[in-house]
Amino acid sequence: MTCQTPTLVDIPFEKRHICWFCEEPCNTQVNYWRMSHTPHPSLSVPACKECQGLANKHLLTSIWECRAAVKDQLMHIYRKDLAIGINWTEQELAESEFDCKIFGGFKKSAWMMFQIAQQRVNAQGWQLSIDGQVLENDPLYANTNTLAFEFDDLTFNHINKAIKHYVQVLGVDELFLQQLVNLLGKEKFGHAVKLARLHIGVTPSMHKKILNELIEDLDN
Repeated sequence: MTCQTPTLVDIPFEKRHICWFCEEPCNTQVNYWRMSHTPHPSLSVPACKECQGLANKHLLTSIWECRAAVKDQLMHIYRKDLAIGINWTEQELAESEFDCKIFGGFKKSAWMMFQIAQQRVNAQGWQLSIDGQVLENDPLYANTNTLAFEFDDLTFNHINKAIKHYVQVLGVDELFLQQLVNLLGKEKFGHAVKLARLHIGVTPSMHKKILNELIEDLDN
């Protein structure tokens, strides 16, 4: 394998010095070397230090699969910051009585921390091209990212990633939430999450009873 750095992708003027993965300021890059199965040439994309480190651990079979893995990792790393937006609104935080030394800092910075994490997870990057030639396998070009799921102002690579995120953040039962989503459909994902939250800590037999009652209601 050659040691020469792969070709840097075209960077839009307004995206100069911006990480392709999370759109935070950056000063490094990820070098992705083409293998026999890779659907694009060897290339480099600008990246921040954190995303570079994550990407190098999850190169997978294409730069886009690598990017999806980085987003999943960011969502896991910043799950507590993202949980702020689930449990609070900006107004509720501003009107809270967190004025002591311990919680005063949280009150001042919490919403900003949530917004930064949210923006990084939702960042779309830009369509990849090299010397003006668009990479046609790019999901932004081919519109093939049909499994993406959006809920509560967050974009997930797949609905199962959304389920795992809310399991981690809210402590709900993963199997129960999966079964609720299966019954209600992803259009009612929010209702499924609410039901799961209402029944945290109940027994598996109670979960089964709730699901059976839900099935009966849906059949009527």
